[in-house]
Amino acid sequence: MAELLLEVCVASVQDAINARLHGANRLELNVALELGGLTPTVGLLREVKQSSEIPVIVMIRPRAGGFHYSQSEIAVMQRDTESLLEVGADGIAIGFLTPQARIDEGLLTRFRRLTNDRELVFHRAFDVISDQTAALQQLIDCGVNRVLTSGGGQNALEGRDRIGELQRQSQSRIEILPASGIDATNVADLLRSTGCRQVHGSFRRHHHDPAGPVGPATYPATCPQAVASMRAALDRID
Repeated sequence: MAELLLEVCVASVQDAINARLHGANRLELNVALELGGLTPTVGLLREVKQSSEIPVIVMIRPRAGGFHYSQSEIAVMQRDTESLLEVGADGIAIGFLTPQARIDEGLLTRFRRLTNDRELVFHRAFDVISDQTAALQQLIDCGVNRVLTSGGGQNALEGRDRIGELQRQSQSRIEILPASGIDATNVADLLRSTGCRQVHGSFRRHHHDPAGPVGPATYPATCPQAVASMRAALDRID
């Protein structure tokens, strides 16, 4: 049976190195994780790709807040997608919704064409949608490779029943990637109850900067021990 896959959300080169060395199979690269993750720079992606041989999915999100974007924001997202794919992104994570919080199929189709043979992931904008059964079929029809979700709950444990329903509905036509609130103590129960074969997490701890600014002198970074604990927990699952 294939190894259970661990995706780690990272925001720096050192995060990427720590995640890879301690068991990550795939990275999701963002900046400003405290805002839910925003688009990283081309320079950051280049350095992360040089530091790690595992796949890197890049967040395409120009601002915090919701997921209905203006034409100027969409233009920026398209340019960022083209630039990041050009320098080696293995895929992008996006989420486009209408003002009614439904999937914007037109935009999704446009970005599916942009990614070509690279992966297209729909991020947790999916958890804003009320009819996730219909939404999942839309993602399948648009050729999305994977959807990141807590099943509409505050965390994946709360949404585990919905995640299991989505996994059964997917019938291997799209990957379901559980996210939020997953750690080494609960991952086995979550995967057994949902049937999923992969998980996503940030595994972050606050680090102190000795030359900090006037404000807070700490910053969040990937915790190697937390990643290693999750890897070990996954490897113990039958």
